[in-house]
Amino acid sequence: MLTITNLHYKIQGRPLFEGASVTLPTGAKAGFVGKNGSGKTTLFGLIQGQLAPEQGTIEVHRRARIGAVAQEAPASDMSVLDMVLSADTERTALLAEAETASDPHRIADIHTRLADIDAHTAEARASAVLRGLGFSLEKQHAPCRELSGGWRMRISLAGVLFTKPDLLLLDEPTNYLDLEGTLWLEKYLATYPYTVFMISHDRDLLNKAVDSIIHLERGKLTFYKGAYDTFEETRRMQMELNNKAREKTLAQIEHMQKYVDRFRYKANKAKQAQSRLKAIAKLRPPEALFDEYAAPFSFQQPQKPPATPMITFDNVAVGYGDTVVLRGITNRIDPDDRIALVGVNGNGKSTFAKLIAGDLRPMDGRMQKAKTLDVAFFAQHQLDKLKPEQTPYEHVIDLMPLESEAKRRSRVAQMGLSTSRMDTKAKDLSGGERARLLMGLITFNGPGMLILDEPTNHLDIDSRDALVHALNDYKGAVLIISHDRHLVEATCDKLWIAEGGTISVFDDDLDGYQKSLVGNSGNGSSGGGGSASERKRERQEAAARRAELAPLRKEIKQIEQKLEWKRKDLDKIDSELSNPALYTGDPDRAIALGIDKSKLETVIGELEERWLEKSAAYEEAQAEGSDAR
Repeated sequence: MLTITNLHYKIQGRPLFEGASVTLPTGAKAGFVGKNGSGKTTLFGLIQGQLAPEQGTIEVHRRARIGAVAQEAPASDMSVLDMVLSADTERTALLAEAETASDPHRIADIHTRLADIDAHTAEARASAVLRGLGFSLEKQHAPCRELSGGWRMRISLAGVLFTKPDLLLLDEPTNYLDLEGTLWLEKYLATYPYTVFMISHDRDLLNKAVDSIIHLERGKLTFYKGAYDTFEETRRMQMELNNKAREKTLAQIEHMQKYVDRFRYKANKAKQAQSRLKAIAKLRPPEALFDEYAAPFSFQQPQKPPATPMITFDNVAVGYGDTVVLRGITNRIDPDDRIALVGVNGNGKSTFAKLIAGDLRPMDGRMQKAKTLDVAFFAQHQLDKLKPEQTPYEHVIDLMPLESEAKRRSRVAQMGLSTSRMDTKAKDLSGGERARLLMGLITFNGPGMLILDEPTNHLDIDSRDALVHALNDYKGAVLIISHDRHLVEATCDKLWIAEGGTISVFDDDLDGYQKSLVGNSGNGSSGGGGSASERKRERQEAAARRAELAPLRKEIKQIEQKLEWKRKDLDKIDSELSNPALYTGDPDRAIALGIDKSKLETVIGELEERWLEKSAAYEEAQAEGSDAR
């Protein structure tokens, strides 16, 4: 379907592709991965003919139709459904011609072709795609101009999916989707009948919707069979084998060089030394392979001791103007809470985040915040608050007016921005770099709570992993709104759901939530056997069991989190105690550290015993519930 041969291309003198070659077979579903800024979107432009390669060729099957999401979302008076239908240009042209054609033969040809392309089911097919991407029937008939930019980008995605091109190019298609839309797209792509080439940094999507990975690294393209986890494992093994071969060759060269150095000037050994010199010249060790550097995230820890509870909600309502979006919110947030807020877009997730952040006030009920609580709120629209003409370094000057330049640059470096990028204007930074800068700025003074609304949209996979580590190191409360299941599962232990005009606790994990979505998509059927009343009773019993186990599951998560923190504290003490300089300096410090280490080891032992006890109780309760079924 697609063959790239010896591709060379530069942007502003920076090489993106240097002799890159790869073949994408017809019918393959390939994920396209690589660091932010490595050239993935540029390659899509080259494939579509929007850019011309400096050297090499890009060949697409001559009869193949290429489809890609438009960069600008439509904002016309046309309805959403009509906009998607208009993406099929052949159908649109044939219908228009059928209105004016007078030649009976041509009219027959038109209707034959309309039947061939299944034109009579087009509305139903387009509507199904739109429903999968979160458009209600009412919204499908609304004018495009009434929708936000994110929803209009969904229309563009729906249009290209509806036309089913032979080569489907998708550039981060989940950036404008909620979790429900992402799950639908995952299933749609897994059964897509033609070739897919998709840029994505969503691990779960790359594990479930594709059968191969094309990796862009250092200007080269490499094709791997299998999903993302298989690619990662295969690449890791290749790197280890390559680097072992390199070490072996270097050791061989070193051994022969020692012989040459010793005997090259001795008459009886000179010939053998020359022979080894020639052998050394022929030995070319493989180039060392290593992961490209991924800068870590670093969040300042809460500066003030958090109160318990941090926030309480008592029958709270919130909305905009006179319009209530959410009502009846009764809950609380504690300092160690890690909450994932899920729900279909448009059900009030961002509204709730704004309520906690203080951007909106309760319209009814009572919300009480701890007086010392400082909340940091990250959302994509807040990227506009960055000053486009200022560099990251200039952004921190007002926050550190009395500090030296070295200390200011050190803080910018903690945000994950390199020396060259901290002197680049914000408008010229990549989306991922701007996201890093904003996260660094909003957490500058150590807030007690973080709210992150789709924080991974512009981050590559390694940066997403770095964000996971930073969130797990952070000791304040966290609320995350994200379609990235890996982020949610790796950082959160509570699910809250925005549904039915309120925010409530979902007493299960993400797998349970996904199963509930599948059940809801089947017109309320759970997919199991038995009568409707039996299925309802089973769901009620399952919900009751989850509610019974929820406190125990929460306690286990809390113990695991405390264990992680204590073990990290112990690692820091061990690192300090292993420094010889400690014992030649302040001996009292060494003694104090030894005492602290002993106390920590005792606490860790007690926590591990509690964890084993609670885990055994949880597993036993689950087994009893399973036997009861």
